[in-house]
Amino acid sequence: MANTPQAKKRARQNEKNRKHNASLRSMTRTYMKKVQAKIDSGNYEEAQAAFKAAQPIMDSMVNKGIFTKNKVARQKSRMVSKIKALKGE
Repeated sequence: MANTPQAKKRARQNEKNRKHNASLRSMTRTYMKKVQAKIDSGNYEEAQAAFKAAQPIMDSMVNKGIFTKNKVARQKSRMVSKIKALKGE
């Protein structure tokens, strides 16, 4: 347990930041799930629109340090390839 005032403040800040980051992570995952749901429904236009809404949020989370750059790039790449496959059908 934190004993010094500095350590107590740092513990408070860490908990506050952890909750904030969890909220942002959850929001981003919800956007990703919306894109996946549109892909599963098979509608190209809706999937494209959902991806356009999710993409800047995903990039923003990389800048905030919530997700790593490579993870988001990999997920966006997979989404794009699935959306392109819908158009080809």
